Amino acid sequence: MTAAQITSLARDCGFELAGIARAEPLPNDSRRYLDWVDRGMAGAMGYLTDRRAIVRTDPKLLLPSARSIICVGKLYNGPEPRSTELQDAELGWVSRYAWGDDYHHVVRRGLEKLAGKLGLHHECKICVDTAPLLERSYAREAGLGWIGKNTCLINQEIGSWVFLGEILTSLEIEADSPPPDRCGTCTRCIDACPTQAIAPQGYEIDARRCIPYFTIELHGAAPEELRAAIGQHIFGCDICQDVCPWNGRAPIAEEPAFEPRHFAPPLEELAGLSEDEFRARFHASPIQRAKYAGFLRNVAVAMGNSKLEKFREPLQHLATFPNELVAEHARWAIEQLLPAPASTSS
Repeated sequence: MTAAQITSLARDCGFELAGIARAEPLPNDSRRYLDWVDRGMAGAMGYLTDRRAIVRTDPKLLLPSARSIICVGKLYNGPEPRSTELQDAELGWVSRYAWGDDYHHVVRRGLEKLAGKLGLHHECKICVDTAPLLERSYAREAGLGWIGKNTCLINQEIGSWVFLGEILTSLEIEADSPPPDRCGTCTRCIDACPTQAIAPQGYEIDARRCIPYFTIELHGAAPEELRAAIGQHIFGCDICQDVCPWNGRAPIAEEPAFEPRHFAPPLEELAGLSEDEFRARFHASPIQRAKYAGFLRNVAVAMGNSKLEKFREPLQHLATFPNELVAEHARWAIEQLLPAPASTSS
């Protein structure tokens, strides 16, 4: 089967992008990744720094018989406003990728369907970003796009609002070639990052300064000196993609599972959720990854950054929360609120 036939079948399975990469180590990318790990850039994300760090250097450590990697991309962009356009301080921001169903399940179903259409009776392994694979690097090698200064994979036609997935296979398939880097002299993502998480020259993220790290991956306290820069983000961050010129004309996804159910929710409503209500509301969403206490921590920070006096009461309630992580962030948030106007007597 040719690469063109595989690409056609991938589109039938709901993927806008598809290409083939060789299942071989990428020495330059591996070296940069291991250096990034050695410099502590991954923060507390142990799954990036443990023994799986070495596994990421060679696809054959995932599938010894692998000869080719079928790389796919699935669009998730929607028509809703971007985080940089949000004007209502009463709302929280959820990263675009988490507005609908958990993409891991959606992408995996598509990959399983594709593997069936390809009749992959040979050895194969399906990967969606939880697997220890340098998937953006192999997606680039497969021609799906280039890795931009914000470290996202960017496709010239559809931008960067794309989920990635892979099928490692023992089949020998003719590989595609990577496109040129088209970021040029643009530094919009670097300039827009409120926590300066992107290296001045681009192409590297310090996770320890990244808003998604604070609001999703970090189980402890967000650094107090960076809390104000988190703004109204309660799960993830889209700023570097929102300002990217290549997303200016990004098409709209047709996948029903990605229809937005969690777009810019009201902060006061979220602050009042019980743990059971949190689980029920986000049961099929990536938002569960933040855990209940971590989510309330994020909501408290966003309320404080809003400066709205109306949030004083819900924050005072959170300040008595049994979990000290939530309570401490709520106390900090109360200190950020503008003082209530003094009453005047007639």
